Amino acid sequence: MAENETYAAASVALPIADRRRSHDFYAAALGLEAVGPIASDGLPEPLMFVVNGNLRLVLIPTGGFKYVLGARGVAEPGVAECLLRVGQESDDAVRALVERARAVGADVVSEPTQQPWGFESMFADPDGHLWVIATHVE
Repeated sequence: MAENETYAAASVALPIADRRRSHDFYAAALGLEAVGPIASDGLPEPLMFVVNGNLRLVLIPTGGFKYVLGARGVAEPGVAECLLRVGQESDDAVRALVERARAVGADVVSEPTQQPWGFESMFADPDGHLWVIATHVE
């Protein structure tokens, strides 16, 4: 990885309830690599994952997320304000990723199926954030 592995052109930040639970989920379900300086709990601080060369996923404990937002409130669990999408190369790859996520606690919202716009599935992470896993649409 580049000299500064935490640098990315873009990042997505999500509030979380438990750093260890979220770390373990994203490492196992999506196979993401955590990067950054290690804190006293043995996890990077901030808890950041490499999604690709230009994107990082930053997971912030809800209290810290509230602090950053100031007067704006954090959505309650189960309220979806965005969908995060991860493209896969094949229908089988979509199925495999969804099964891996299910095995480590994901709530599968929609089973892998063919839609008019492509093959996809949706699951919620332990904090209720929605992930769409889909084949690349040509």
